[in-house]
Amino acid sequence: MIRFLYKNVLKPILFKIDPEVVHDAFVVLGANMGKFQAGRILLGLMYKYTEKDIEITVDGITYKSPVMLAAGFDYNGQLAHVLDCLSFGGDEIGSVTARPCEGNPKPRLKRMIKSKSLVVYKGLKNQGVDRIIARLKNTTKPEGFVWGISIAKTNDPGGSTFEGGIEDYHYSLSRLAEENMGDFYTINISCPNVHGGENFAEPQRLEKLLDRLMEVEHDKPVYAKMPINQPWEEFNELLHVLDKAGVHGVVIGNLNKNYSDADFQEEAPTEYRGGLSGKLCQRLSTDLIRQTKNYWGDRFTIIGCGGILTVEDAMEKLDAGADLLQLITGMIFEGPHLMKDICAAYASRAEKKSASVFIPATG
Repeated sequence: MIRFLYKNVLKPILFKIDPEVVHDAFVVLGANMGKFQAGRILLGLMYKYTEKDIEITVDGITYKSPVMLAAGFDYNGQLAHVLDCLSFGGDEIGSVTARPCEGNPKPRLKRMIKSKSLVVYKGLKNQGVDRIIARLKNTTKPEGFVWGISIAKTNDPGGSTFEGGIEDYHYSLSRLAEENMGDFYTINISCPNVHGGENFAEPQRLEKLLDRLMEVEHDKPVYAKMPINQPWEEFNELLHVLDKAGVHGVVIGNLNKNYSDADFQEEAPTEYRGGLSGKLCQRLSTDLIRQTKNYWGDRFTIIGCGGILTVEDAMEKLDAGADLLQLITGMIFEGPHLMKDICAAYASRAEKKSASVFIPATG
């Protein structure tokens, strides 16, 4: 019934409204519902997975669910106290930047409904690392819930230079470490919608960025948010840099920049204006996950992100080698029941694996 109501009643209404207006309204609604026990109970009754234990420990962090909200939705940490009620095991907050950032000019979001994708042109809109730290310090963290924090360079002229960008990242990571805020950190090296472009998704520049960031003392796992439009050889060069620096894992991956991948070209913008999410990331991210796992084995934790629109998409990412999952667009197109459905399938998958290795005694 919940699925039917979302897809057949609520979604058609919401998809007639500007997507950024809908996003902002749901952030406010979720933040306010999460402040009250009654609101949490209501959300939990509808959307929280409460069946078999599916806890998983990755890099010393225990997740009650393998599904996280990807960075780019809760960019100011306003939902960090309520997302557990939607079967999320964690929230990757941000990307946060050293200074407050208004983002790119509107419109910053566009639906490509037939292509099951969003054109994302946010430009790292967020309130800045210091204000977000202050908010999180005054937020009650749900028991067993994980807070990851994604870090990027501020989308302004000050962050557009190579040296300025490095110091921008360094300030944010230093402040988070000083306040012991967050359970893990993700270095977003692949956001295409900023001044200067993706100038750290290149081996020599990435190496210098990581040299600076690894000076910051903390005990949190560090991941890198990866581009997905590079051929494997170039992508693997970045992995070698990450390996040398001691980075724990990778999020594979970020938005698709290739508009020609759109199933329905008439939905795409006429000029490049933001990256593409959802189904148009599905094949690229899964292929890179599989290649990374095949080449590197267990060296890197892999967080699968991009094109998880169904339970089957989630299982495909796991089968390709992902340890954890992140999503946004699937929740928007399919509904907030998707995370609960993935958790149920994950439990079933684990049960089948256990049964397959059980050898009964013979008489």
